[in-house]
Amino acid sequence: MAVPPRIAVLASGRGSNLAALIAARDAGTLPVEFALVASDKADAGALRLAEAAGIPTLALSPKAYPDRRAYDLDLLDRVAASGAELLVLAGFMRVIDAEALRPWVGRVINIHPSLLPKYRGLHTHRRALEAGDAEHGVSVHFVTAELDGGPVIAQARLTIEAGDDEQRLAERLLPLEHRLLPAVLGLLASGRLQWRDDGAHYAGQPLSAPLLLGDRGLE
Repeated sequence: MAVPPRIAVLASGRGSNLAALIAARDAGTLPVEFALVASDKADAGALRLAEAAGIPTLALSPKAYPDRRAYDLDLLDRVAASGAELLVLAGFMRVIDAEALRPWVGRVINIHPSLLPKYRGLHTHRRALEAGDAEHGVSVHFVTAELDGGPVIAQARLTIEAGDDEQRLAERLLPLEHRLLPAVLGLLASGRLQWRDDGAHYAGQPLSAPLLLGDRGLE
C-alpha cells in the first residue's frame, strides 16, 4: 500500500475547510497524513482544531519580521522542515512571496470563494451580488505568485437566489467548499492531478477547463 503523502495546511481563521479535510481523512476518503497546520494568527481557530486532532501546529507572527519576504521564507522553510510534501492554503489571508513559493509551485493549492477568474482578492460574495450575477461559486487552483491567478483545477457553482445577502450567500456556499477542497486534494495526493510546465494535468491529459463538482463528485 502506498504511503499517504504528508500535507501542511496554512489558515488564518476558524478553520472550517481544515475541519472538512480532517473529517475526510478520518472517514477514509482522503488518504493523507497531516504534518503541520500553521497560521499567521496565534488565536486562529484552525490551530485549536489541529491541536484537538493531534496535528502539530505553528503560529508565526508577521510582526516579528522585517518584511513580508523574510516572513514567507521562514514560514515555508518551517513547512518544509515538517516533512510536508503538499501544501494547502485554506483561508490563509496573505499573498506569499514569489521566491518563498518557488520550491512549492505545483505542490500547493488554494481555495477561493469565487468563480475565478472573477473576483480575485477579498469581498467576493459582496462583489458577485453587486454585479447582479446569476451564479456564484468556489474555485480550487494551483498557487503561483499572482494573486488568485494560478491554473484553476475545479469549481463548484451555486445559483444566486433573490433573498441572498452577503452573509447568506457565504453560508450557502460553505458546504460546497467543504466538498470541493478534499476532492481536489485527493486527486493531487493520488497523482491523478499533476502540475507540469504547461499547467495542470488530470488523468494524464492537459486540463483544458476546470472540473465541476456535481452530485457524484468531480466531473
